[in-house]
Amino acid sequence: MNHALAANLGNALGASKLTAADDGGAKDYYVTRDGVKFAGTHLLIDLWGASRLDDQALIETTLRRCAIEAGATILHCHLHRFEPNGGVSGVLVLAESHISIHSWPERSFAALDVFMCGDCDPYKALPILKEIFTPDYVTLVENKRGLMP
Repeated sequence: MNHALAANLGNALGASKLTAADDGGAKDYYVTRDGVKFAGTHLLIDLWGASRLDDQALIETTLRRCAIEAGATILHCHLHRFEPNGGVSGVLVLAESHISIHSWPERSFAALDVFMCGDCDPYKALPILKEIFTPDYVTLVENKRGLMP
């Protein structure tokens, strides 16, 4: 495990303990935070008053940058640009899950999902999204996926 990355993730998420244990040769991508074991963190991000939401190449570059900064492994990207308004929908598929976007440039709005398992830190996507799309404000919801009973 990359301990610096784990420490950064722990700090970013307020974790008291973070594990991605190697158990019998099969890596366990579940994490443990504050005594709760779960598959990963799923962020639902809404960008309001955002710009450049019709630029498919910029969106792909930005999603890739978010994944790399978060420590994720990019598998492939599929984006589609709609006409006449130029909205973009698509997904960056990760070994650790995905980042998806749906944009409405005519409303200066974009909805993104950033779901990552294991040692990845999905919160590292936020500053990049703010830098590139310059939203007036951002709403964020965090969900823990795959909660263990």
